[in-house]
Amino acid sequence: MLVPALANALILIKHRLDSGTAHAAKLGGMMQANMSKAPIDRLTIGRLAKAAEVGIETVRYYQRRGLLPVPRAAGAVRYYATSQVRRIGFIKKAQALGFSLNEIATLLDLADGRNRWAVQAVTSARLAEIETKLTDLTRMQAALSELLHQCRATGKAHPCPIIEALAAPAAAD
Repeated sequence: MLVPALANALILIKHRLDSGTAHAAKLGGMMQANMSKAPIDRLTIGRLAKAAEVGIETVRYYQRRGLLPVPRAAGAVRYYATSQVRRIGFIKKAQALGFSLNEIATLLDLADGRNRWAVQAVTSARLAEIETKLTDLTRMQAALSELLHQCRATGKAHPCPIIEALAAPAAAD
């Protein structure tokens, strides 16, 4: 949110620009020159979010989780290194592969690749979880396919096997 004095100054400059005075053009040029003094290899949070195709709140959330560093303020603005766009891309790709944010934090800590054993351990653990889920999904697919087949085969004269299976008490392990 703009400070009231700054907001008034911007309104005054816009008014002068609209009236076409030379003074306003000079002020507008000075503003443009000041805006372009931001380091080329640095991004504001808005530009970082846009370049990484995420929202500003996502950037802030990643900062709170320790996945992204919080840069020091340069005046009233914080500038992010352009390399943070790649870091956010790494986070998003890892999430798409099913890694939790805690696991991603570990991977980021190991991103220099010097400790491959640790990277392999995190990845192996994730792969084991996926394999367990696939086994469970295959079992569920087979059970539902069989129940659907039974339901179609019995017709309306008999109770639905799907409903009976869901209503039956759980079997003791």
